[in-house]
Amino acid sequence: MPTQITPHLAFDGRCREAFEFYAEVLKGEITFMMSHGESPMAEQFPEWKDAIMHATLKIGAFHIMGADAPPTMQTKPAGTSINITVPEIEEGRRIYDALVEGGSVYMPFGETFWSKGFGMCIDRFGQHWMVNCGELM
Repeated sequence: MPTQITPHLAFDGRCREAFEFYAEVLKGEITFMMSHGESPMAEQFPEWKDAIMHATLKIGAFHIMGADAPPTMQTKPAGTSINITVPEIEEGRRIYDALVEGGSVYMPFGETFWSKGFGMCIDRFGQHWMVNCGELM
């Protein structure tokens, strides 16, 4: 198996909602999701029974992982973004528009000197995204 890099996203109790949303928007499949209550450690953290201990979303050949972080360990993402690259501008705009809904625009979707379509946003779950259309430089 070749080396892989897989983003792991931390949430403030909304991991299940976020991953269901990402599966729909990114046309992916949730291949694994376990709450703390479903885990062998359920009795150790009864207050976290509904919180997601681990989730995996498969999008084509790639994956995104995530979990709900304990409140004392949850921090807002800083310095990183998840980049998604699609071949068609219409698909890029659809994805960007869905991700930015309820979130905030960092860079509006539009043409740049490197791409026919590019935009940056923070989604309603606090995750940072870049949507790129075409080949990466």
